Amino acid sequence: MTTNKQHSLFWDSYRQIRKNPVAVVSFAFICLYILLTLLASFGLIATDFNLINNDNAYAPPSLDYWFGTDIFGRNVLSRAIHGTKTALAVGFMATSLAAFIGVILGSLAGYFGGKVDDLIIWIYTTIDSIPYILLISAFAFALGQGLTNLYLALGLTSWVKICRLVRGEFIKHKNREYVHAATALGASHSRRIFLHILPNVFHITIIQFSLGFVQAIKVEVILSYLGLGVEAGTPSWGIMIDDAKLELARGVWWNLAAATLFMFFLVLSVNLFNDALRDALDPKLKKV
Repeated sequence: MTTNKQHSLFWDSYRQIRKNPVAVVSFAFICLYILLTLLASFGLIATDFNLINNDNAYAPPSLDYWFGTDIFGRNVLSRAIHGTKTALAVGFMATSLAAFIGVILGSLAGYFGGKVDDLIIWIYTTIDSIPYILLISAFAFALGQGLTNLYLALGLTSWVKICRLVRGEFIKHKNREYVHAATALGASHSRRIFLHILPNVFHITIIQFSLGFVQAIKVEVILSYLGLGVEAGTPSWGIMIDDAKLELARGVWWNLAAATLFMFFLVLSVNLFNDALRDALDPKLKKV
């Protein structure tokens, strides 16, 4: 006698991702970045990221300073590690805010339709009609520099895509049998939205979260490069790249190299893992 074990979508996805070597290596890199961030946050590594030593300015890469020092004699590797902390914080906080707004508005628009749908469509169409880089720059300029303001600027301007996707999925799901069954059993609107429909479309939120995470990191680097991101003194890959503009003319390349390499491997790892995550979570892409 044979038995068929039923597994949830997320359990099946975990098993599929675990068999994907690219996804496993990418996830290991992501974990490494998180570990570096935690160690730096607790002062266990890279404690000299703001230590000024003018006598050691522009020291080239060596065993003592793997990526050399900057104009103030600060350890470039330490600043790149703390730049990772800034990037991950901005990516997580801003994307969480954007996902929260997008999921709530998308759920309401797709479920209720009518005037609610028209209002929400008008809001996100208006926002989407403005070039994103101009919109985010305007928000960042109005709110001022600082991590909290950066979270708000990114979160309040990057929820449109997830809202549109969640709305479309809710429109497809709200008339299905399991929702009608919940209605017949007396389930309220909120129960149908959050306990019945949303879990069945939540894979889209996870995929879009990882995509938005990468976008938030890149936008933070751009804004910090333009002087609209983090405050002066806060380690950021964008500020390191901005500092490298004048350094390259003097043959000092290691500030730029550290920032770009750290950003490159983080963005690449998240993108590759997101591809595997999408293939595993999206039922349309699953192999039969």
